[in-house]
Amino acid sequence: MQAQLSLLDLSSSFYKLESESFVNKYYVISSPSTRRLMASPEVIGIDAYRAMVPATSTALKYLKEQDSRQLDRVNILTILRGGLNYPVEECCHDSGITVSDMSFMSCERVVVDGVITGLDVKYEKLHTEKDAVIVIGDIIASGETLGYCLSHVFEVFKSKGHNIRKFIFFTVGGTKAITMMERFTKQFREAWPSFEGFECVFYEGVFTVWEDRGVTGESTPQIDFGWNGGAVSPEFREYIMDYTYTPALIEKCIIYDGGARRYNIGDHVEEVLDFWYRLRKVADNVPIDDFIEEKFGYPMGVLYDEWLRRICYPSGWELHELYNKEQKYADALRQKPLREICDERLTQLKRDFSNYIK
Repeated sequence: MQAQLSLLDLSSSFYKLESESFVNKYYVISSPSTRRLMASPEVIGIDAYRAMVPATSTALKYLKEQDSRQLDRVNILTILRGGLNYPVEECCHDSGITVSDMSFMSCERVVVDGVITGLDVKYEKLHTEKDAVIVIGDIIASGETLGYCLSHVFEVFKSKGHNIRKFIFFTVGGTKAITMMERFTKQFREAWPSFEGFECVFYEGVFTVWEDRGVTGESTPQIDFGWNGGAVSPEFREYIMDYTYTPALIEKCIIYDGGARRYNIGDHVEEVLDFWYRLRKVADNVPIDDFIEEKFGYPMGVLYDEWLRRICYPSGWELHELYNKEQKYADALRQKPLREICDERLTQLKRDFSNYIK
């Protein structure tokens, strides 16, 4: 990704992702609670929701201050079910922003004879108005579901003779979100020249999704998140390096299934355990150096200046300590067989999830 992070606020670890090609505004925010959430699948239920509150409120207050037309009222659109994890309504209240309407949509796969043939909006409650500011919180991996929903929203607003002023988006998401939002901004401006675009806030980083099954053969394309080619906050990278157990970087993805983590915790637990069982099964055949490089997103032994460039940090940032920590972390991963790491993690997860395992 040809973009760089720039720091907006030292006190809140709030960044802007900048590129000459961007039409929209993209931000990365880091906080202690979102770092723990996204490194620890053990954070479940209401705790997963609460973890997002401080960062979301901070970002909303900033966006409110920056809005040239006074951001005082918004329409929250919740895309069921993952969107329910995001504390958007609560944080609007904390930020002094009136929620004038609450809209809801479901987007479900259409299955014909056991084959997924497309997507369909099975339920909707959409409030339209002139110059709407729509706030959404949702996970974006491939972007397919969100793209379908945005197209639907666009058509509904047009049919009612109303328009959207801008979207404010909060996401645990990847680079495909940027590609999609840039495309939709062009489409929306053709219909509504006054459309201001998207202001998208990523928690902890702009990640990437796997394009293939990876070194282990166990990664899920277009779903699992990784670091390679993304822009991850320095705070999140350092949190992983300082983590109390080695395999934080090895987890299936930055966040497992969005809805299950809060509302179907048993399903979430099964998914987490299943990943580690599958990784354990292939562990003896995984080339460890290739595996480590895949996880870090750059070749081992890369020099400091090249490291900065590859992870989308400006050359002027002083991060030698973090660079050295990553090299030490990589060395630590080499010292222990991957199968042993899997066994230790499974023991830990079974203990932590004991109330949810059937």
